[in-house]
Amino acid sequence: MEFLVKQIELNKHTFQYRESGNPLALPIVALHSLGNNSKSWERVAAGLGESYRFIALDQRGHGESARTDTYSFEEMCEDLLLFVDALDLERFILIGHSMGGTVSYLFSEQYASRIEKLVVVDTPPPFTDKPKEIPSEPEQPLPFDWKAFQSIMRQLNEPNPEWWERLPAISAPTLIIGGGASNIPQDKLREVSENIPDCKLVTIDGAGHHVHQDNLSEFLSILIEFLK
Repeated sequence: MEFLVKQIELNKHTFQYRESGNPLALPIVALHSLGNNSKSWERVAAGLGESYRFIALDQRGHGESARTDTYSFEEMCEDLLLFVDALDLERFILIGHSMGGTVSYLFSEQYASRIEKLVVVDTPPPFTDKPKEIPSEPEQPLPFDWKAFQSIMRQLNEPNPEWWERLPAISAPTLIIGGGASNIPQDKLREVSENIPDCKLVTIDGAGHHVHQDNLSEFLSILIEFLK
């Protein structure tokens, strides 16, 4: 099953997204990680087949979506709101990996009534830690806007404490899937799960940060069971 590639205008910016599955089924909206794009969800969408309407968005500065003047988790959250409103998705399942996972937390905190179920892959909201060094821009062409990378890295180094404080506002049943061998502190995933009222944490040992690419079969098994 192939993704259909589509474009949409949101607040005078063009965004690209991919869609597959049954257009009449319950929608899933999927958000990718920093430096990635919607194509990273292709095998997950194929594994779900016709059971859902699977929609994966190229977030601003990534894939074929608009390169903008500014980037932040908050702006990506607003993009998501405009996107689901434009598609008339009143309630939907939201899945986010890494950067997309943080956007998913923020959206689910602010627009809890819109979320049927929430799935976050191997990320907590950003937290105060040893500052991460922001590397210089590579010389070779990149499939994303380097300004987006720099801006998100700055927010990782200076997180808003409200992102953690508002976790109890997430009312949807929530699943956090950890990668076990990931460079993401797995104890932080546990802490997140304890702050969301209806939340389950499952770890796929040895999968690494890109869980749905490193161990697709187990990822799909856990996801499908949760979505029943």
